[in-house]
Amino acid sequence: MSALARWCHRHRLVTVLLWLGLLVGLGAASGAFGTKYSDSMSMPATESSKALDLLKAGMPAAAGDTDTVVWHTTGGSVNDPATKDRMSKALEEISTAPSVASVVSPWSPQGAAQISKDGTTAYAQVNFTGNAREIPKADVEHVVELAQQARTDGLDVQLGGQAVQNSESEMGGASELIGIVAALIVMTLVFRSLWAAALPVLTAVAGVGTGVIGTGLLSHGMSVASVAPTLGALVGLGVGIDYALFIVNRHRKGLMAGLSVQDSVVRALNTSGRAVLFAGLTVVIALLGMLILGIGFLNGMAISAALTVGLTVLAAITLLPAMLGMLKLKVLSRAQRRQLAEQGPTELQSAGVWARWALRVQSRPTGKALVALLVMAAVAVPVFSLRLGSSDAGNNPKSSTTRQAYDLMADGFGAGSNGPLLLVAEAPGAPERAALAKLVTELKTVPGVAQVASAPMKDGQSIGTVRVVPSTSPQSEQTSDLITDLRERVVPQAEAGTGLQVYVGGATATAADFADVLIAKLPVFIAIIVGLGCLLMMVAFRSLLVPLIGVAMNLLTMGAAFGAIVAVFQWGWGSEALGAGAAGPIEAFAPVMIIAILFGLSMDYQVFLISRMHEEWTHTRDNRRAVRVGHGETGQVITAAAVIMACVFAAFIFGGQRMIAEFGIGLALAVLLDVLVLRMVLVPALMHRFGAANWWLPGWLDRLLPHVSVEGEPDPAPPLRVVPEPASEPVDATR
Repeated sequence: MSALARWCHRHRLVTVLLWLGLLVGLGAASGAFGTKYSDSMSMPATESSKALDLLKAGMPAAAGDTDTVVWHTTGGSVNDPATKDRMSKALEEISTAPSVASVVSPWSPQGAAQISKDGTTAYAQVNFTGNAREIPKADVEHVVELAQQARTDGLDVQLGGQAVQNSESEMGGASELIGIVAALIVMTLVFRSLWAAALPVLTAVAGVGTGVIGTGLLSHGMSVASVAPTLGALVGLGVGIDYALFIVNRHRKGLMAGLSVQDSVVRALNTSGRAVLFAGLTVVIALLGMLILGIGFLNGMAISAALTVGLTVLAAITLLPAMLGMLKLKVLSRAQRRQLAEQGPTELQSAGVWARWALRVQSRPTGKALVALLVMAAVAVPVFSLRLGSSDAGNNPKSSTTRQAYDLMADGFGAGSNGPLLLVAEAPGAPERAALAKLVTELKTVPGVAQVASAPMKDGQSIGTVRVVPSTSPQSEQTSDLITDLRERVVPQAEAGTGLQVYVGGATATAADFADVLIAKLPVFIAIIVGLGCLLMMVAFRSLLVPLIGVAMNLLTMGAAFGAIVAVFQWGWGSEALGAGAAGPIEAFAPVMIIAILFGLSMDYQVFLISRMHEEWTHTRDNRRAVRVGHGETGQVITAAAVIMACVFAAFIFGGQRMIAEFGIGLALAVLLDVLVLRMVLVPALMHRFGAANWWLPGWLDRLLPHVSVEGEPDPAPPLRVVPEPASEPVDATR
């Protein structure tokens, strides 16, 4: 790290220009080639995927996305001549629009059931030529525009379906800017220097900018979800600002201690820079751990997020030293520069409040540890009612056309009309067709089924479809039970001894399959990243207890994150106020992403806290002093880092996107609790109780593990005490 720091400092202008060139070059490439995001959630081993594959092979025209145009009249009937003529004209225009394969009107023989019993609501099925995520956004927006032109004062026209929902979703926006401004304010208050506050922001923006643009280019070579850039920005801004913050803080201490700018930069990179590199590695490993799940939808997000984090680390250890060299003493506040000129070198002390708090935790560790555990347990309680699934348009903001279409459909045709199941059958001969007809009759008597409609099979056609409308909404637990009942009881009975093969598919079944696959693989995923995290911590700090404490804290943090998410989004405690729609299940892939992100971030704070304790332990071999000094000296900067990261995450809550809001709420609250309750209370309390055992590692294991220095070269002399331990009141560590 020393050689890299010296080179970047000496060639600071070249380093800055190289980063500018990288940004401009990637931006030019992105402008030339564009992006090719894909949100396909297909999983070949699931029954819904088999149904879709069969449909594509035998009936390609029916395999595209099906959306709906819904209209409701407040006076008269949808069959009134004026209303019928107006909507028939709109549907005819839609049928000739780009990417539209066909339109099934309620006034056609096939759409006879598409008018409500009271005659005030009707809908048309718009069949697109491809999957919802493959249809150009402009084509979907054109369909929306054609339909909405038919609106009048007495005729409400709305659109629903996955393609329409994708077209009205806008990722990103002002969220990143709000988070950056909030972070800048916090760092200005901490550093009392606008230059010092701006450096972490500039560093993070450079890393995130290259990462997001690189993600767009990466989408040409692999499947990358359209949400990946937003998640990359969410994680990258948080960790990027924090990483640079730790290095800037260490550099300022070096300057106040009388080091030259270059020597201070080198010392900062060789100490905090190493911790940043190690912390970034843990985040990248946790994110790439998602690759073991073998799900293409998550693979792209994992790689793109890991790429963004990696680039923020690269910016912190290259671009930041160059900018520190350019600013020289301007990273200090005016008062500090004046003090340095008048009084000479001095120790830049940590805030007294954290030093005093560290002494209080040392004096009564057991009581404070119990309080911390109770706080985390209380926040995590809702996690025991966690239900994974896929939110539907009923969870969208009330102002969206998809939510309004959903409500119109539910009122006119029942909740299940918003998520019908599609049974795809292989029936090549007369016996199979007879069995299929018998199955259709049987389906009408199955509990939870509101409506059954089968499409007539033409001569020579071997693929048949049956549309099953549940009596409950797509996200309902009863609908999931219905899917299971159809697959495990109803369909097998119809297939027995007939040669008929039936698969239960459709968007609702696909979402249920996706959730089931992830839930099944989640324990293995958690075990692998926990094991890797333990191994890394063991290598870094030559200890058995420190990694175990870190893993336990990370699990508590995850519990708090999911507890908050369940309370807000599943129980509905404020989700409407956030613009994230009504209560509903938690997105199936959210746990995987949040676990990966939180595990990495929690390990970051553990590394920064323990590395300072370990540095002090190597000087004195006094556990009480090591824990107290590390706790007191890192308290201010770790807390500031957590507040900054929480601000960045919280800025994404109000973007109107339920999925992103789930990440924002869970991560923001979890990071704050992780630092304020766990790292600043529970971890030091436990380490005081365990004493010198914190730093014990069996000799045989010590010989097996590679030796890596997270702290770099130790300072030439022991640091000054944060707060001297009172001689008159000896500390009772047993209390």
